[in-house]
Amino acid sequence: MQNILFIMTDQQRWDAMGCSGGWVDTPNLDRLAAEGVRFTRCVTTSPICVPARLSLATGLYPHNTGVWRNVHHTMPPETDNWMRELKRLGYRTSVFGKTHLHPHVGITNDELRGAGAAVPRFDLRDKEGLLHAWGLDDVNEIGGPRASAHMLSHMTAMWADKGLLPAYQEDFAQRFSNKPHVVRPSTLPLEHYADVYVGQQAKSYLEQYDRDEPWCCWVSFGGPHEPWDTPEPYASRYRPEDMPEPVPRSADDDTASMGMLQRLYEHPGTSPQFEPGEIAAMRANYAGNVTLIDDQIGDLLNVLEARGWYDDTIIVFTSDHGEMNGDHGLIYKMNFFDGSVRVPLIVRAPGRGLPGLVSDSLVENIDVGPTLLELAGTRPQHYQFARSLVGALDGGEHRQTVLSEFAGEVMLMDHEWKAVVNNAGVVYQLFNLNNDPDERRNLAGLPEYRQEANQMRLQMLETMLKTQNQIK
Repeated sequence: MQNILFIMTDQQRWDAMGCSGGWVDTPNLDRLAAEGVRFTRCVTTSPICVPARLSLATGLYPHNTGVWRNVHHTMPPETDNWMRELKRLGYRTSVFGKTHLHPHVGITNDELRGAGAAVPRFDLRDKEGLLHAWGLDDVNEIGGPRASAHMLSHMTAMWADKGLLPAYQEDFAQRFSNKPHVVRPSTLPLEHYADVYVGQQAKSYLEQYDRDEPWCCWVSFGGPHEPWDTPEPYASRYRPEDMPEPVPRSADDDTASMGMLQRLYEHPGTSPQFEPGEIAAMRANYAGNVTLIDDQIGDLLNVLEARGWYDDTIIVFTSDHGEMNGDHGLIYKMNFFDGSVRVPLIVRAPGRGLPGLVSDSLVENIDVGPTLLELAGTRPQHYQFARSLVGALDGGEHRQTVLSEFAGEVMLMDHEWKAVVNNAGVVYQLFNLNNDPDERRNLAGLPEYRQEANQMRLQMLETMLKTQNQIK
């Protein structure tokens, strides 16, 4: 059996690679794309962390799991998932980085502001038994950038021992009490920055691996998730003036029925009043974080080559959701514009597929699980709706439509149209992707497009009905 390296980032846009957008240097991801298959139209099943990650683990949609938001949800220990199935197949499984398949809680931001060098009360290391139950043998879990300010892990305990944690906590408390989208380097030195920690821990693990079993190593970076705190020298790697311009917000939107999107438009935390140059600065810092992660991926690839594993290792790369970075006047995610809902996906499977293929087939990031299983020689044994991508590695069509869900709202996309329905069943966004790839003109509500809106809404309902069964 071939080894498996599953690389995942958090909040990485589909176009934030050299091979997809051209504004970020990612030589290692570009190499994987050149040797494997890059899917250009991969959509997350939910544009926010917890439901997206739960769906990716289980192959079930939010309307199956009932988890539509970032709620304090714990994936039950008995939950069937692709990790457990690989373990049953004989793999030694491991995870380094963020899972967010159980609550990441601790002291609050208010407590941080009042406590100075507060001692976190929640310790991720106490949850390792839960991850073992999911099928993960070797565990070094971290929280995301925000959660790491208020919970312990192997990483943050190291920060505390080195005296780095209080400054990190104070920096976060100040950012989110003043201007969350501020751009400034992390208080952490580069060698202790979270994404470097994850990359180097995984590197050390693979360098020292001496078991007879094939391995499946899940490397789950916490970046380039905001805040925009990339450390030097990556913080200065890109010039703001070289960054692509954001997609402007449409002045033609009828916001009366816009549901969640209208709330994002009206909230200063997600739709800030940007000062001149702030969006470009965010994008440059974000690009620096992506390149930092790419360099860590390069270290992992070097280990595979040094140990003679590279030509016999399946490598898959994706992200849980995107980041708006100023598109449509928004930051973060939680909407169905491309910047939020569209993610990168690369599958490099030695001996399978057409190397260098760029596929425009519609795919969902939950399709990673059954893809890994089929490449390992089996198929999902549990009840789920994800589909293996193996048949698409030779250029075959994968899905006719893709679905994404958040906060009771649903998006359906095919090769021509994207439609979003609010929780009252009203189509409030409709884009013709062929004529308007940047999603600048919302056609929802226009009489001449009523037929297309109704057709997409009915197809959406049909798709959800076909996948309505709950977990068995």
